[in-house]
Amino acid sequence: MSKLVIVGTVAFDAIETPFGKTDKILGGAATFIGLAASQFNVDSAVVSIVGGDFPQEYLDLLSDRGVDITGVEIVKEGKTFFWSGKYHNDMNSRDTLVTELNVLADFNPKVPEAYKDAEIVMLGNLHPSVQMSVLKQMSNKPKLAILDTMNFWMDIALPELKEVIAKVDVITINDEEARQLTGEYSLVVAARKIHDMGPKYVVIKKGEHGALLFHDDSVFYAPALPLEEVFDPTGAGDTFAGGFAGYLAKTEDVSFENMKNAVIYGSTLASFCVEKFGTERMIDLKHNEVHRRLKQFKDLTQFEIELT
Repeated sequence: MSKLVIVGTVAFDAIETPFGKTDKILGGAATFIGLAASQFNVDSAVVSIVGGDFPQEYLDLLSDRGVDITGVEIVKEGKTFFWSGKYHNDMNSRDTLVTELNVLADFNPKVPEAYKDAEIVMLGNLHPSVQMSVLKQMSNKPKLAILDTMNFWMDIALPELKEVIAKVDVITINDEEARQLTGEYSLVVAARKIHDMGPKYVVIKKGEHGALLFHDDSVFYAPALPLEEVFDPTGAGDTFAGGFAGYLAKTEDVSFENMKNAVIYGSTLASFCVEKFGTERMIDLKHNEVHRRLKQFKDLTQFEIELT
């Protein structure tokens, strides 16, 4: 199997949805990505930064699932990144209430020596210059570099973002971000424009409406599994990315055909993430549950039809 490097935030979140609210709980892009990727028992490492206020038990949580945490810098006198948000009734839109960068403001990522030759790099949502610095630390060009980003970086660091987009193989963004990045409403046209920026593969996430995978003139669509209840969408996109990257690291096959499977695995894991607040559901997730839900996905999407 391929080594996987995960770069992103390990953080505190405080969340309010129509179903309730939390105090500070475990969050952060790298946390969700790492927990999702751990479902595949791959050799992975998280590169991040936390303050002295971050509980050791949270780091042990990742470590116990086989995620290497030697790349997580602990600034004992500092405070951990904190985000608080409130979701609207439709659960698709939210208001950010608090963002405290804290130690993240001076984050200078250091990839552990043992992972500088990793074949797959998952660049979680961070400042593009931080993402670029990770790529520059790799001893070899990764077999696959995957980038996740958001509209915030398009607003404040677009030149740096375009520079790192040109260096990656896969970009994962949502439909709104794809439209903002390209100025195109049609996602097909937007994906083509993003291809021209550098990535060979473009994944456009559409929340409860699934995800699209583009490669040259080929398109694959995976629906989202219809769920009775969605408690908290926080981390669903990162969980998708972790499932996507974890599956590719496990199978060591980065072809378009295999990426279709990776999208399905990512969507499946994301469907669990939203069932409870924060990382709670991903922490308790068992392999047999994933297998059962994959079968539901298969039943949902596969059919035979006679063409007349």
